[in-house]
Formats: sequence, structure tokens, C-alpha cells
Amino acid sequence: MLLHIIADYGAGDLAFAEVIQRLKQALPDCEIVLTTVPPFSTLAAGFCIAQLGLNAADGGALIYHNVAPRAEDTPSSDAATEERLAYARLPNDVRVVGVHAGHCLSFIRDVAAELRWVSIAPSRSQFRSRDVFPNAVAALAANNTSLLAGNIPISEISDVPASSVAYIDGYGNIKTTIPLQVSVTAGGSISQAHFDDIPGHIISVRIGQVKKRVIVSDGSFDVQSGQIAFSPGSSGWTYRQAEVRHEIRWMELFFRSGSAWEEFGRPAVGAEIEILESS
Repeated sequence: MLLHIIADYGAGDLAFAEVIQRLKQALPDCEIVLTTVPPFSTLAAGFCIAQLGLNAADGGALIYHNVAPRAEDTPSSDAATEERLAYARLPNDVRVVGVHAGHCLSFIRDVAAELRWVSIAPSRSQFRSRDVFPNAVAALAANNTSLLAGNIPISEISDVPASSVAYIDGYGNIKTTIPLQVSVTAGGSISQAHFDDIPGHIISVRIGQVKKRVIVSDGSFDVQSGQIAFSPGSSGWTYRQAEVRHEIRWMELFFRSGSAWEEFGRPAVGAEIEILESS
């Protein structure tokens, strides 16, 4: 069984090793793949959950995510015992298990075939992803539905934030929550049109205090070295819902021969992206 672990422990961190050790005890035959996201970044975690879960994954695959939400939510002395474990089953039967926090479920909220709470015994452990969750993950991997409780209300799952930084890859490409189709409005801002209809068009993009001139590309339009481009990225997914096939593709900022993330001043995941006609 393919088991994805998405967490904010940090690459090579001891926490990853300890969690893997416990999971392998419970699921000795699983093949584990690790994905690291920035600390407390539930938005990046949610983006990765959807990218891995809704693409060509084996229907027996399971995604286990744990991103500590205490930096995003109101902290309390009992925060570690208040976070609830959630379960989702995607249309391709990939299962998702992890703490319900922030935007972890936002990208799959309207796609999931099933969204349920997971019943686990109360614990005072500060490291539940090692001490408590692996047994629940193993049980759900074995299709033990006795742990599943009530449905998670859609109203308790945050919307995907519009026009935001969703994820930074190893090349410094900025993956966004801006869908492929957008349009230029009379006022100069861009929303709801086909970017791929206007390759070579120059726009201005502002993230935080940094504003850059950017060339629109359809993916095949030639982007020269030293240019920042805005184009359909490699991230997106296809899914069926009520017999309708949907395709989602997210726009991406990349800098030919460099890092778009560096060019825009290293913005954090969740930073707002403003797109304007070039001036």
C-alpha cells in the first residue's frame, strides 16, 4: 500500500523518523512517501493532499497528514487534545486521514465522496502523530470503519483562499490558487478569462510589497532567460462528480534561469497575489 505522509516537521527531522517507525510497526508492508510543507502551513498541506490524492493514485493509497495548526488557531493549554482527526474518501477511493485544521481539507471539500470524523481515545500526548494516530491510520487502512463517526459539516471546512500563494516547489516556482481561466476587467484587474488566449501579454504582479512585470505564457510560448512568466502550472487534477468530468489547473509563476520566489522577496504560503494590467 502506498502511504503518503504530509507534515511540517522539516526534511530529515527526527519527527519524520519517529512517525515512520510507528507506522511501519502498524503497517509493515506499506511504501511510505514523505512530503514536507512549511511550518503550520495548512494551505500548502491541503494543496499537496489534493495534488497527490486526486491524480493517478492507486485506489488503495492512503494520505496521512499532520500540520500543527496552533500557529493559525487561537492557542490554548489544551490545544493538543482539542484538534480532531478527520477522514475523507476521494472519488478514486484514495483515503485521507489527518488533523482537521485550517485549509487541510479545503481543496478536497467539494470533491470527497465521504467526509467523517474519526473517533480516538483522548490523549495528553504532545506528539499524537507518533503516539496515537498510527493505530487509527492502520485500522482505516484495513477498512475498519468502526472508528468513523459523524459527517463533517461542509460549513466547518474553510474555502480555498482566492489569488494566494499555495506552494513553493524546489525550483522556486510559485504555485497559486488562481485557476487557469481568468479575464481582464475594465478596471485593469484580471479574473475569469483565458490566459492561454493571450500568450506574450505583459501584466504586473504584486505579492506583498514587491511588484514585477510578468509575461503571460500558455506553456508553449517561449519564455526567455531572465523573464518571469505566469502560466498554467504542472499542478491540477481531474475528477468526476455526478457523472461530470471536471478539470482543475492552477496558474504558476516561474522565473526562467532563477527562482520566482526569490524575485518576489520570498513570500509566505498564503500571501495574497494581485494581478494588474502592466503600467
